[in-house]
Amino acid sequence: MAERKPIESWLTDMDGVLIHEGVPIPGADAFLKRLRDRERPFLVLTNNSIYTARDLHARLSWMGLDVPAGNIWTSALATAQFLDDQRPGGTAYVIGEAGLTTALHDIGYVLTDQNPDYVVLGETRTYSFEALTRAIRLINEGARFICTNPDNTGPSTEGPLPATGSVAALITKATGRDPYFAGKPNPLMMRTGLNAIGAHSETSAMIGDRMDTDVLAGLEAGMETFLVLTGSTTPADVERYPFRPSTVVDSIADLVERV
Repeated sequence: MAERKPIESWLTDMDGVLIHEGVPIPGADAFLKRLRDRERPFLVLTNNSIYTARDLHARLSWMGLDVPAGNIWTSALATAQFLDDQRPGGTAYVIGEAGLTTALHDIGYVLTDQNPDYVVLGETRTYSFEALTRAIRLINEGARFICTNPDNTGPSTEGPLPATGSVAALITKATGRDPYFAGKPNPLMMRTGLNAIGAHSETSAMIGDRMDTDVLAGLEAGMETFLVLTGSTTPADVERYPFRPSTVVDSIADLVERV
C-alpha cells in the first residue's frame, strides 16, 4: 500500500467526538485550539440537520468550544448544495427544522406543498402524521424523495431517538420509493465539505465515532480515518464490519499531537 501524505486538513464529527450529551469531551478544546494555532483547515461535520451553522456555533461556544460558523458543515447544507447543483431555483416540500429550511431558503429554493420538485426529509423532534401523509402523497404524484441523512437513531440524554433514516423507511414502505441520502456516509457530503475549505482528500483526515457513517464516509472519500471510542462504537463493534479505520484511538485527546 502506498504511503499516505501528511495530514494538512481535518474533518471531524461533532456528537461522540467533540461533545457527548451536551458536554465537551476532554481534549476537544485542546484539539480545536491546536488546529487554530497551526492554521490547519478544518470542518466540524454533523448529520443532524436541525440546527443552522450559526446555531451550532453558539451552542458549542456555550460549552466552551470555539468553532466558527464557517467551519461547521451540516447534512442540511450538503443537501441544499446538492439540490442547487441538480435543479437551481427549484421547489421543495420540507419536513424538518430551521437548519434545513434556512439552508434551502439561502440557495433560493421555494418551500411549497403544491407540486414540488422534491420532498426533502430532515431531522425534527416533532414528526407529524399529517406531514408524513402529505409527503407520501406528493412522492406518489411524482416528487423526488431526498433525505438529509440515513441515521436510524440519534442520541439524547434519555436514550436513543428515532431519526431520519427510520422515518424515511416508513415513507419508502408507503411509496415504494427509496430516497437519496445527502449526508454521511455519502462521499458527496465529504467532497463538498472539502471543497468548502479548499482541501484535498489525499491530505485530509476524518475523525468519527461511528463505523457506518463517519469511517465509511471518510474511507469512500479517500481520506485517512480515525475512530474514537467516546461515542457509540466499542472495540468489539469494529470487528463486525468488513472495513476498518486507519487508526482507532480512545478519544480526540489522543490526536492533539497529530495536528
